[in-house]
Amino acid sequence: MSFPFLSTIIFLPLIGCVVIAFLAGNNEKRIKWLAAIFTALAFMVSLAAFFAFDRSAAIGTFQFQEKALWIAPLSAHYHVGADGLNLPMIVLTAFLGLVCVLISWHEKIRVREYFAWLLLLEASILGVFASLDLLLFFVFWELELVPMWFIISVWGSGRKEYSAMKYVIYTLFGSVFILAGILFYYLTTGSLSMVDVGAAEPLVRFAVPSAAIFFLLFIGFAVKLPVFPLHTWLPDAHTDAPTAGSVMLAGSLIKMGGYGMIRLCVSLFPDAARTYAPLIIVLAVISVIYGAALTLRQNDLKRMIAYSSVSHMGYVLLGIFALGDKSMTGAMIYMVSHGLLTGLLFACAGLTIHNVHERKFENLGGLAKQMPFLAVAFSIAGFGSFGFPSTVGFVAEYTTFIGSYVSGIVNGIQLATILAIAGVILSAVYILWMLQRLFFGPVKEQFNNVKDADRVEKAALYGFIGLIFLCGLFPSILTGVIQGGITPIVKSLGG
Repeated sequence: MSFPFLSTIIFLPLIGCVVIAFLAGNNEKRIKWLAAIFTALAFMVSLAAFFAFDRSAAIGTFQFQEKALWIAPLSAHYHVGADGLNLPMIVLTAFLGLVCVLISWHEKIRVREYFAWLLLLEASILGVFASLDLLLFFVFWELELVPMWFIISVWGSGRKEYSAMKYVIYTLFGSVFILAGILFYYLTTGSLSMVDVGAAEPLVRFAVPSAAIFFLLFIGFAVKLPVFPLHTWLPDAHTDAPTAGSVMLAGSLIKMGGYGMIRLCVSLFPDAARTYAPLIIVLAVISVIYGAALTLRQNDLKRMIAYSSVSHMGYVLLGIFALGDKSMTGAMIYMVSHGLLTGLLFACAGLTIHNVHERKFENLGGLAKQMPFLAVAFSIAGFGSFGFPSTVGFVAEYTTFIGSYVSGIVNGIQLATILAIAGVILSAVYILWMLQRLFFGPVKEQFNNVKDADRVEKAALYGFIGLIFLCGLFPSILTGVIQGGITPIVKSLGG
């Protein structure tokens, strides 16, 4: 029997959560070190799985599979496995889990609960990406609601209770559609497997049109991505969440929506995806332009980064529903890229706000002299976000746009791609404007004694920077894995 990579990755943070919550005592230093050890181990196992992944294996096969009967009457299984779609997201989530612990090293409020919820959040997101059973997928999908609600409502700022509740309401709204889609799929096919489609007999002769199930799932995933007009929860949640919550939310959690669209909507319902792709492409272009325009109007540092995510996730939606091999590969790279770049932006923004106790742009400026390391890290993340060459952002945007433009599956895709590229121009404007207002200009006296990032925080930011350039200079690290997961989906589309 091969080593259970995926269960180990999922359950290490879960075990860490239990140990911290019930066994660690009240020693804050011990709690932080336990959180760091468990998340570091999970990240190291995820790297081992990434390098052990056989890129030459038959296309469409899942590796590291583990399967055990869970609920016999429903033929539901604890079934996990990895392919080119979910393995990069698993590694990204494990990395972000460790980073979130490091940037929270100076947390003083209810430390035990904070780190326990943080590790539970990581475990639940990992479970979503690793699941190959629809019921297991949904259980992990719902589980992440609980720790994220506590993280925002207890350790957040501003209207934290309002933002946490808004996040829960929107997510539950989307979850209702996902659950309905899963139930109708099960009643129609008799299977909960994402791999063995139609492997069992239907419980009842109740066939639901595939287009209906497609849209039920799509709406639920569109809330999480988020897609216009279902995006309004995101700026509030990002703005009022603590730094680690914002990093995990932007870096990994919203990618659950994009991943679900590829894994379930497009993969299981290729005909519906082809039929309704033009409509979804319109929503993608609106999300890109509308999100970028709103970003330009923001006067709050975290809120500006939050609205930029709405725009950037429009690129992901464009790449997915261009339905081409290169476009969907680009969308997957973009999800990894956004996780690293926007995760770094939120980490830098949170550390800056923590050190200067200010977040409004009119009260900021000239911080590059006092915070040289954060200024450089912020600039790298910003430049990468609008596709500066040598960063992973450039690879993601180039692959997504070229792949979408040359895709011949969706009518009008060339015009939609050209309109979406305008978002890159707007992103360059708001990123450069943000950097200018934050770090340059006259030095303000009240910031003369503010601190830069400390050693622990620098270690976390160095990790981001290293991966941003590594994947930007050697994109085959990602493409060699991702294409193996995309190819069978494109074949089902007739592409």
